[in-house]
Amino acid sequence: MNLAEYLVIIGFVILVVAILAVVITVLVLLSSDRKQKQHPILRNFPVLGRVRYFLEKIGPEMRQYWFNSDTEGKPFSRVEYENVIKSAKYQREVLGFGSERNFDQEGYYIANTMFPKQTEEMKMDRDTKINTKKYILLRDSLFGQRKEKWEDSNTLAYLLHDDDAVVIGPNTRHPFVVKSLVGQSAMSFGALGDRAITALSEGLGIAKGTWMNTGEGGLSPYHLKGDVDIFQQIGSGLFGFRDEDGNFDWDELKRKSDMGRIKAFELKLAQGAKQRGGHVDAEKVTPEIADIRKVKAYHSIESPNRFNQFTDVPSLLDFIERIREHTGRPVGIKVVVGRNNSIVELAKYMKETGKGPDHITVDGGEGGTGASYQELMESVGLPIKSALPIVDATLRHYGVRDRVKIIASGKLETPDKVAVAIAMGADLVNIARGFMFSVGCIQTLKCHSNACPVGVATTDPELQNALVIDEKKYRVANYLLTMRKGLFRVAAAVGIDSPVHLKPEHIVFKDGQGVTRSLDEVYDAIEKQVKTGIQRLDQLSTDLSQEM
Repeated sequence: MNLAEYLVIIGFVILVVAILAVVITVLVLLSSDRKQKQHPILRNFPVLGRVRYFLEKIGPEMRQYWFNSDTEGKPFSRVEYENVIKSAKYQREVLGFGSERNFDQEGYYIANTMFPKQTEEMKMDRDTKINTKKYILLRDSLFGQRKEKWEDSNTLAYLLHDDDAVVIGPNTRHPFVVKSLVGQSAMSFGALGDRAITALSEGLGIAKGTWMNTGEGGLSPYHLKGDVDIFQQIGSGLFGFRDEDGNFDWDELKRKSDMGRIKAFELKLAQGAKQRGGHVDAEKVTPEIADIRKVKAYHSIESPNRFNQFTDVPSLLDFIERIREHTGRPVGIKVVVGRNNSIVELAKYMKETGKGPDHITVDGGEGGTGASYQELMESVGLPIKSALPIVDATLRHYGVRDRVKIIASGKLETPDKVAVAIAMGADLVNIARGFMFSVGCIQTLKCHSNACPVGVATTDPELQNALVIDEKKYRVANYLLTMRKGLFRVAAAVGIDSPVHLKPEHIVFKDGQGVTRSLDEVYDAIEKQVKTGIQRLDQLSTDLSQEM
């Protein structure tokens, strides 16, 4: 036989073996599927039912990339995601042809003026520049690999003018001065891997004038990699501030305060996606993370629902005063608003005693997390655009608004959303998931599983290899740069020289029927609700006093 005949025989044998393998596999699956008792669909439709489970498994990816429109995806649509990516990767802030926003739906709009400010009229720091890197897109064909050029970029930092800098805790021994309206929200080492935290720290340091919040997981060496100011968050689990018995360690607090890099402390009372302390699955608690948090390695971490160090507003404010006196640093709280009068007791006690936090971080119910429970994530806590005016109006009603800075958080990943939040009463804005996008997050929703495929929300060393710090840090800087630049563009459009001057009068709300109201009107309605709630509480307090 010649070579061709041998090849035909070999090919025929391989084909027969393959067919036999498929037949045997199907018969085995038929038998096992018929006998198993867990899945009824497999008992009635063996093998075919497995196809159904396979399609169900790949459903999220199919919807994200194929079936959802550009504006449909949740938590963030494709458009929202790409806005961040293009800013981070290319410093690209322009769109073509037209917006994909549904203008028939209700929503907030920025009220532009007929005579906007010129660029040279804007009041900003015109001396500080930053050196970063960005991509230039050269070719993006359908089948070929995208061709890009990686080049240096020296640009204005778009920081606030010294006159407009935001000062947190002006009466403390060490006030915290920031020249960026946007910073990084709380993200713990453990929820995110060391490479992600490092890239964020170094990128924010490149951008200058901003901050990063450690999250409740404690201060790690990776938070200190970049030259960036730090909000040290303290959660109910006291991670990083625990002694051997789990009590609050005042000596450790002083040691961290004296480091200089920590500019302010924040007590986390609640988070938008979970009205309780954090949760970390056992597989994410590596020995390094356990050492930083002072817990056992490879054991799940469940923070208490609240602090054991205080039980009410008076004891909370006493604890804040003690930390402030012990460190000389500003001290604030992170809260979630549940109803109109939920902040009343705090504001009232601040007025009566002169005590109070230096800042209040208001986290909306739409905020993100590494892991939470469905019922808490979906339904507990007001969204940020409802919560912000309540906090601002309540503090103003009691005359204590000027003593505290408000930091807003909750899906505020683009300049227009940040502008609305500032007009609603925020002094500063925290962003978490936008910065996660900038270091590579593709929104697979696996943050709780330690299986993040791009190495962001995982402590798995192999998966983290996907994240290249020396590239992603520049994306972080670029994203923040374009956010700040965009805020100045919005300010110019409404006729003011700095975004710090955004007020309710600069925002309009349009309902589904096309009827518009200024945010001033919406704000007035919220203030009336706040005052009504306060009156009811006062009346209830009076009635109880009389009964006693």
